[in-house]
Amino acid sequence: MGPPDPEQRFEAVYMAHYAAVLSYVRRRTDSPDDAADAIAETFATAWRRVADIPDGDGARLWLYGVARRVLANHRRGESRRTALATRLRAELSAWAEEAPAAGRDVGAVREAFRRLGDDDRELLSLVGWEGLTPAEAARVLGRSRGAVRVQLHRARKRLAKELDSAGLDVTRYGSRATALVEERR
Repeated sequence: MGPPDPEQRFEAVYMAHYAAVLSYVRRRTDSPDDAADAIAETFATAWRRVADIPDGDGARLWLYGVARRVLANHRRGESRRTALATRLRAELSAWAEEAPAAGRDVGAVREAFRRLGDDDRELLSLVGWEGLTPAEAARVLGRSRGAVRVQLHRARKRLAKELDSAGLDVTRYGSRATALVEERR
C-alpha cells in the first residue's frame, strides 16, 4: 500500500487534534474572533504542509508549534496596527491644525475634491498625499509615465477649477492641499 492520500491524511489529523488545538488557542487569546483566525491559519498551514506533519501524537505537538507561531505573528501584527493607528492619529491631528479654522472652507475643499472623477482623485492622492513622484504613481497605476504626467496636469487643472468655482484659494489650506494642485517635477 502506498502513502495515504494527502486529503485523507489532513482530515484524520484535523479530526484527531482540532479540539486540542482549539483549547490551546482559546487559552491564549482574548476574543473568539482572534481564536477563530488563529485556528483557521493553523490548519491552513497544516493543509499546505500535510507531508511535514509527524505521525501519532507528534502531530498534536507539531500543530501546537504552528499555532504558537501563528499567535506570535498575530500579536506582532496587532502591535504594528496599534503603532500605525497612533501615528495616523498624530498625523491627522497635525493636518487638522494646518487646515483653516473656518469649517465651511474645509468642507468646501472636500466637496471640490469629491466632485472630481475617481481616477483624478486617486492620482492626486498618490502624488499629493502619499508623496509619490509621477513616475512612481505610474507604476502603482500600471500606466506609462507620459500618460500619468498628462493626467496629473489635467487633474490639477480640474481641481483648481472646482476650488475656484467654490470661491476658494488653495494657498490658504496648507501644504497638503497645495500639493494637490501644484506641479512638482
